[in-house]
Amino acid sequence: MPLNARLYKTEAIILRQRRLGEADRILTLLTPALGKMEAKAKGVRKTTSRMSGHLQPLTRCLLQLVQGRTADVITGCETMDSFQQLRQDLDRLSRALYVAELTDRLLPEKVTAYTSYRLLLDTLRRLDQADDIDVVLRYFEMRLLDQSGFLPQLDACVNCSSPLAPEQNFFVPQAGGTVCRSCVPGLAGPRPLSLNALKVLRLLQRGSYNDVARVKMQPDLAQETEHHLRSFIVTILERDVNSAAFIERLRREDQRQPLEV
Repeated sequence: MPLNARLYKTEAIILRQRRLGEADRILTLLTPALGKMEAKAKGVRKTTSRMSGHLQPLTRCLLQLVQGRTADVITGCETMDSFQQLRQDLDRLSRALYVAELTDRLLPEKVTAYTSYRLLLDTLRRLDQADDIDVVLRYFEMRLLDQSGFLPQLDACVNCSSPLAPEQNFFVPQAGGTVCRSCVPGLAGPRPLSLNALKVLRLLQRGSYNDVARVKMQPDLAQETEHHLRSFIVTILERDVNSAAFIERLRREDQRQPLEV
């Protein structure tokens, strides 16, 4: 698709939306060829709009757009996949919103994103169907970090470059990854890193999704792995991901549910 074409079509996944004026919305999209971009959906908030049902966040669409001065304008749309299961299950929805927000925050605008688009699409499909949705998230986080150029160092100590001994070491987000016992004194924010968590993080970096999905983690190990990756992401972004709080709230509510007898 030539970039100088005034009228064009593209496949896209809608990451988020915000209101504009009385009846319009600005949509943040991820497309394969054009990368992350914004587009205007005129009149989409009107009850008579035929496009509103096709332009919801977490929807994969085929869009027709016309180039505008400040933002391209959507003139036609067709739903390709609505991931309906996500919208019927709050746990799945919370993870999907997190995935969309993290994609929005980590990827630059208007940079070709074939690989990241494929990752996002595969992740939404997995969240729609997989049993262990948190494993889906961990794999997505590590792969997106890799594609964004922020992969943590896990093979050696980031301070002295020595191979890590098969024992408890430390994960230091501010330093960029793992740190050995000898180098940790004086570093800010060191977090104990168990040997099993290090193995899982390395598998997330090197293995396929099927490799990762075959690993059955105990709750403590899954929680440790999540905390290390989340702390690394927060350090990169210099803020937390808003949707992460939604996930935590749902978890707390699940824990408070009374047991059925």
